Amino acid sequence: MSSVSFSQKTLSGAGALWFTVAAIGQMAFIGFILAFYGVRTATGNFAGWNDKPLIDGYIKGDDAGNVVFAAHVLLASVVTLCGLMQLIPALRRKWPRLHRWSGRTFMVIAIFMALSGVWLTVVRGTYLSVISAVAILINAALILAFVGLAWRHAVKRRFEQHRRWAMRTFMVVSGVWFLRVGLMGWVLINRGPVGMTKTMSGPADIVMTFGSYLIPLAILELYEAAQRNANGALKVLMAAVLAVAAAYTAAGVFGAIAFMWGPYL
Repeated sequence: MSSVSFSQKTLSGAGALWFTVAAIGQMAFIGFILAFYGVRTATGNFAGWNDKPLIDGYIKGDDAGNVVFAAHVLLASVVTLCGLMQLIPALRRKWPRLHRWSGRTFMVIAIFMALSGVWLTVVRGTYLSVISAVAILINAALILAFVGLAWRHAVKRRFEQHRRWAMRTFMVVSGVWFLRVGLMGWVLINRGPVGMTKTMSGPADIVMTFGSYLIPLAILELYEAAQRNANGALKVLMAAVLAVAAAYTAAGVFGAIAFMWGPYL
């Protein structure tokens, strides 16, 4: 096996490893949304949304806000599932029609998630600090821009450009999930909430809040660049970065399941 072939396989394997870990974590996130918010919504226990602390989902008398919050949270499970489906090559090859329709669903819901997130932040005031609110608004702007570009390239049948922008869209849409996993990974590594506050305004909180979509975007761009580059050493180096990212993600997923989601089910 040539050094180039080895380095390429190493890079691809590291990418697959990270995706596997992330897919497990995102499926756990979907399960939590359905088991916590889905069950309470289906049974009419809207006040039960507040059983999980930090942000009040249900506010008595705020019918419009409660409806938007419910739609925003519950549709997060759908957009997460559709996003994962877009990243499975076998699905694209064997069921292209399913790939196209799940992709369209993903982008339409992503637009709603961005707009409803802005509404909840600006109109309803559903945020913990001004810093976190700014991060939410930037994330929403990136989602809208990336969806527009991914859709435009798909319509023009520029499929490679569409793939790249769709991947970027997946990263920014997953910001909510990355934030939770990132925070729990940090807590486990430091054995406590170092640099974190209840209002998400500590130094670690700020890094994680903005980094929840900027860091995954940066890693994606580096990965794509390494894939295109013929330098075997660069590919191996990027594979090492992905292996570290996979380990951190795994720790964060474990922490989120054990301490952030599981206790409320």
